[in-house]
Amino acid sequence: MIEFRFAVGDLATTSFAYSPLQEAVFSLRCLRDPARYPHHRPWLRRIRPRLEGLDRELLTAVVAPWLWVPDFLTPRPERARPSFAEQLEQVRATPAGIVVADFHAAYRAHPLPPAVARGLAEPSAFLTRLTDALDAYWRVCLAADWWPRVQSILEADLAHRGRVLAEQGAGVLFAGLDDRLSWTGSHLVLSTRDFAVPAPWTDVAIEGRGMVLLPTMFARGAQPLIDPSRPPVLMYPARGRATLSEEPPPVTGDALVRLLGRPRARLLLLLAEPASTTELAHRLGVTASAVSQHLTILYDAGLLHRTRSGRIVRYARTRLGDDLCR
Repeated sequence: MIEFRFAVGDLATTSFAYSPLQEAVFSLRCLRDPARYPHHRPWLRRIRPRLEGLDRELLTAVVAPWLWVPDFLTPRPERARPSFAEQLEQVRATPAGIVVADFHAAYRAHPLPPAVARGLAEPSAFLTRLTDALDAYWRVCLAADWWPRVQSILEADLAHRGRVLAEQGAGVLFAGLDDRLSWTGSHLVLSTRDFAVPAPWTDVAIEGRGMVLLPTMFARGAQPLIDPSRPPVLMYPARGRATLSEEPPPVTGDALVRLLGRPRARLLLLLAEPASTTELAHRLGVTASAVSQHLTILYDAGLLHRTRSGRIVRYARTRLGDDLCR
């Protein structure tokens, strides 16, 4: 097991965030072992033709056989909702020695893939090739349609965790992230009983550095960084991640359709969890402006509420909307 030791005040500096760069890097696990991620199969089928024009040899080599990735590729977010571009700039500034050490730590005693072994002979040039490959992968395969849906799921997860913390406290919050986690007063304990390979350490002191909790679409359980000397991060499975592969629900209630019309009825059914206009448009295969018009009418009728995060507005059903759907 791994114990994260909290001193007085450490819990007050524990926060949530999500990372588009982390999700992009972790999505490469799908390329190495697609059977582990069934809810990403529709996306994988769509992007396979696009991968042919990318540096696939290097992108696949980023992930070790047990699905570990080098820590420097998933830097701890400096704010709750960083952009992919700003995080990629952090990676571009990684010292050469850390690039080499982190790849060896991820692969442990396992031989490095040829693409990595050759590259690490000149780590600065290798880092440029790697970050360019990740940038192209993001633009070609993720940014346009995949990330808006994933971001909506991550936002909904953060909203849910905030409610749990406010209403039930830190103990219930941590236990709800993963059943392998437990809170014991001043220690957060992570069971490692089903880790693919043994963790290289068992004890982490938070020591005023704060812990950042990051939901991810690509983990079966909570996992820390490989290097315990880095600022503390704990990744955990995002709530609702399996909905990524769901088709929009059929509208079966004739009364609901007659009352609202089919487009608004379908939107209301989709909004059991918060979603943005862009994400809803992608799911329904329509324009964002068409979705926006229907959302405004549902909001004005008291069936939806909305919250703003920066420039993004997310909608979800009110209690009246829930009752109507039932």
